[in-house]
Amino acid sequence: MAEITISNKDWERIKIKVQRKYNHLTEEELQYTEGQEESLITRLMELVNRDRKYVVFTLTKALVNMDTNRL
Repeated sequence: MAEITISNKDWERIKIKVQRKYNHLTEEELQYTEGQEESLITRLMELVNRDRKYVVFTLTKALVNMDTNRL
């Protein structure tokens, strides 16, 4: 089970932040369905060439700072 939980509503905002930071990622690569956090983490690890700890940290930071543009 993934370390974080992301709703579809939250993902729409987080996705914008992720796309700003990693502007080579496409909409298709960032598709997400609520409850599929594990799949999202694994995919992002491959796409941004980072380890699991970094990806989870980045997503958690985006969730905590929902109202800012920072990631």
